[in-house]
Amino acid sequence: MNIKLSSPLTDPRLEQDREELTAIVERLASSEGSLATAWPALNLFRADSPGVPTCAMYEPGLGLALQGAKQILLGQQPFVHERGSYLVTSVDVPVSAQVLRATPAEPCLCLTYRLDVQRIRELLPQVTPPRSATLSAPGLSLSRLDGHLLDPLLRLVRLLDKPADLAVLGPMIEQELFYRLLTGEQGARLAQIATSGSQSHQVSRAIEWLRRHYDEPLRIETLAARVNMSTSSFHHHFRAITAMSPLQYQKQLRLHEARRLLLAGLCDVATAAHRVGYESPSQFSREYSRHFGAPPLRDVSRLRQAESAG
Repeated sequence: MNIKLSSPLTDPRLEQDREELTAIVERLASSEGSLATAWPALNLFRADSPGVPTCAMYEPGLGLALQGAKQILLGQQPFVHERGSYLVTSVDVPVSAQVLRATPAEPCLCLTYRLDVQRIRELLPQVTPPRSATLSAPGLSLSRLDGHLLDPLLRLVRLLDKPADLAVLGPMIEQELFYRLLTGEQGARLAQIATSGSQSHQVSRAIEWLRRHYDEPLRIETLAARVNMSTSSFHHHFRAITAMSPLQYQKQLRLHEARRLLLAGLCDVATAAHRVGYESPSQFSREYSRHFGAPPLRDVSRLRQAESAG
């Protein structure tokens, strides 16, 4: 079942602000792909046509769809991200993303904001996030957009053309943005990840360890003990948050890192396989093809051609 939040924006002020933000993003993102901005945590995205599913790692962040639509697959759960909704990723998760709706006249436009979990943790004592009955919520979720969240994003994007103002006002707007997230519908999930001792926080610590040690052999019992959880509880909560097992998560980390090495031209296929923890290059190639849809060299060639075209 697709998770989709697509009801029209009925608040005139909200619609007016969204239209202004859309116009600014379309002006700044004049070509397809992801665009870095003067504010390091903020990136823009544009696509002029529908695309094929692309595997990616989503880090903790806020995503706002302004025009067009994307589908994001977490495990087997699809999320349709389009106008009127925002997306929060609370931990690093491997996903498959695909632009569903876009034309040159009406491109798919999105912005993403990288979340600083430490800053959110520091802000927690000053706010009361909404209560949640779910102990370990999925690491990715959609909510309806409201003016409280849109307003600081719009003010920040307005400042991208004013570097001096951005340097002074940006940190204050970011603080407000984090506050709005914590007091909004997604606040309980973010608070769980940021709160030491919670099961969600323990899983996030395990994810951090896996990201640093993806090339090492994985013993689930050892990793569970490292984050002070029983093996069965660790398995349950890890899957609830990431939609996959720790071993599946490690495999995806390895494949993404190998792809990065190959795309950068840092080594050949056999060396990349060894660096990320595979003993068998043939097994690596099989799993790479299954995950990315093509053997390593063909996949990298396709990506380079796409970058050149962009």
